[in-house]
Amino acid sequence: MAAIQRRGRRIMMTDAERDTYLAEQRTCRVATVSADGRPHVGALWFTWDGTSIWLYSITRSLRWSQLRKDPRIAVIVDDGVEYADLRGIELAGAAVPVGEAPRTGEPYPELDVPERLFAAKYFGMDTMPHDGRHAWLRLTPQSITSWDFRKLAGPPAP
Repeated sequence: MAAIQRRGRRIMMTDAERDTYLAEQRTCRVATVSADGRPHVGALWFTWDGTSIWLYSITRSLRWSQLRKDPRIAVIVDDGVEYADLRGIELAGAAVPVGEAPRTGEPYPELDVPERLFAAKYFGMDTMPHDGRHAWLRLTPQSITSWDFRKLAGPPAP
């Protein structure tokens, strides 16, 4: 179960707002850490199934190398230009590889939902294309922090 957000309750997203936001957004930033403590941040496409964020990542990346040694990961999805429009979600925990790596499309029931969601979101297709270079990482977050500064706007002036 994810840790409950304690600060910023006024701007915190509800579960329904979070689910809608993560379904709409296309790019996240993923942070990993090397054995000597150097952080690495990279952008990825993702999908959210209501419980876990699924990342489709190149297996020969620095991200995969670091996660093999230390599965701790943080993911940020955010948007907004003006201060009053800023909103986002940070999800943190341990990444778990799921399915074969790299993914070739062998049947793997646990990937049915994320692959269907991902294919529809990014390719407008029912089935997931596989290139033999990517594989799935699942983050079922231990903590989720969200913010929506649009909630700070007061009522309209009379």
